[in-house]
Amino acid sequence: MKILLVEDSYIERRKLGAFLDDWGFEHVGVGSGTEAVKLLEAPDPPNLALLDWLLPGLDGIDVLRRIRKIDQGNYIYTIMLTAKSQKKDRMIAMEAGADDYLSKPVDSGELRSRIMVGKRILELQQSLRFAATHDFLTNLLNRSEILAALDREFARGGREGKPTTVILADIDHFKRVNDTLGHAAGDEVLKEVARRLKLDLRPYDVVGRLGGEEFLIILPGCSLTAGARRADSIRNLVGKDPVNTPFGTASTTISMGVTSTCSSRDRSVEEFLREADLSLYAAKKNGRNRVEIFTAASKAAAAGEI
Repeated sequence: MKILLVEDSYIERRKLGAFLDDWGFEHVGVGSGTEAVKLLEAPDPPNLALLDWLLPGLDGIDVLRRIRKIDQGNYIYTIMLTAKSQKKDRMIAMEAGADDYLSKPVDSGELRSRIMVGKRILELQQSLRFAATHDFLTNLLNRSEILAALDREFARGGREGKPTTVILADIDHFKRVNDTLGHAAGDEVLKEVARRLKLDLRPYDVVGRLGGEEFLIILPGCSLTAGARRADSIRNLVGKDPVNTPFGTASTTISMGVTSTCSSRDRSVEEFLREADLSLYAAKKNGRNRVEIFTAASKAAAAGEI
């Protein structure tokens, strides 16, 4: 956990910083509200802020109000440190967005206890956030989150003039695994396939489970040709070895459909996904365990049979 210490007194900042060092916390110290806001509004901000009330420029209350207006995805837990100790002062700080309030002079033992409370709350929030955005079985992004990620990448690619390629993947003959080895074995296969899908991805690629045995992979800034090569590499990784489960061994392959925004034709996210789905249909129709790229011919063929 990273802590931001905002205190205009250099001596007090050094003293509190020494406590944080002794307790093993990573931290950064600044002396003004303006510096604090800059760090708290940056990507990957500190998780917890120890915030003095009386600061040059923006005061602690101003800082609180600014950061509470920002939706960064990760909540910043704040503890107000101040000599103001009247009830009305605590109410002002809490209404501005402070999570806790500690009067000066600061007792080191009490400060550590308050920080540990904040740490526990942040960890619980992180666990709840993970549960809300990830598939419970595979730990990949769940359907709503992977589709939201696709919306973001689709829009970003359009703004920046860069391609976005998607791979729609489906485990071949997955019903046979459930029917012959049981649903518990099927769950093990899903977890192992999910693990293998990530082996050849870049740090900024995104993968999620759409539902059942179907997965979506987003490749930002990737051309259709490069995306097809990546899909074939992933296909080989998934099908190279059978999946061993406590209930038996399953030979597992996947079919994949690939499409990209590389073409000049404008379309919606829904049409984009439809293209990937038609390509996946073509891969299934043409024998499974293969990659198919979206083309006008595949669209016409699928339209005639679906």
